[in-house]
Amino acid sequence: MLPLSSPSIREPMTRVPLIEVNDLCLHYQSRSHSLHVLDHINLHIDNNDFVCVLGPSGCGKSSLLNVLAGFQKPTSGEVIIQGKKHVRPNADVGVVFQHHNLFPWLSIEKNVAFGLQMKSVSKTERQKIVSYYLNMVGLESSAKLWPFQLSGGMKQRASIARTLAADPKVILMDEPFGALDALTRESMQNHLLQIWKKTRKCIFFITHDVEEALLLGTRIVVMHPNPGRIVKDIVNPLSHHNQPVDELKQAREFHDLRDSIISTIKGT
Repeated sequence: MLPLSSPSIREPMTRVPLIEVNDLCLHYQSRSHSLHVLDHINLHIDNNDFVCVLGPSGCGKSSLLNVLAGFQKPTSGEVIIQGKKHVRPNADVGVVFQHHNLFPWLSIEKNVAFGLQMKSVSKTERQKIVSYYLNMVGLESSAKLWPFQLSGGMKQRASIARTLAADPKVILMDEPFGALDALTRESMQNHLLQIWKKTRKCIFFITHDVEEALLLGTRIVVMHPNPGRIVKDIVNPLSHHNQPVDELKQAREFHDLRDSIISTIKGT
């Protein structure tokens, strides 16, 4: 008899993606009009992926995010998260929008603790978790402040901390830095990249900014409109760079890849 460790009888190992999007279609129908929003979307996303989604306005990026979040039911196809069909919002999927959506009547620490309180996490444990994530996003000194006392970038950091505190399996981000000025946006990109490196959470990130996608994403997905569909899904060769951002932006490979992605978005 062969030993159990023999390669000839070993069961093949198969890696199951964290998220599976299978043949997903979305149509909006009214009495006089039919809109084909998403067309046969197939996408597999792994545990530590940071997927940036690019494409012109109207290509279905936000609609796809809404389906992944469980806010929108697809016309056909399915979303599977950790082997289970995903059809409605739940704690496994966190969402960060372009606008922070903090509760103005709660302090920053109470905003971050809100989801934990809804899950009946003990006060002592809540305090530990809230402190940990406020420290991670650099807001430990702002815990007692109210949202109106924070800048736009700080509000988004608080929103990210609130999402992280709930410990979702995946975080969906719909242009979270789109309303910020250029300097704050660059700072937030650095913050998010450091947070991802610490937590290795799966992130699905929508942006219009090709350079932002190149700086953040491990994968870059490009969509085209009419109907919304994926035309390219690439592994970002720059994703594990250790050089300063300013140096990276000057690199030939960065410019070549940016130009190639822009051409893909334009369909040229």
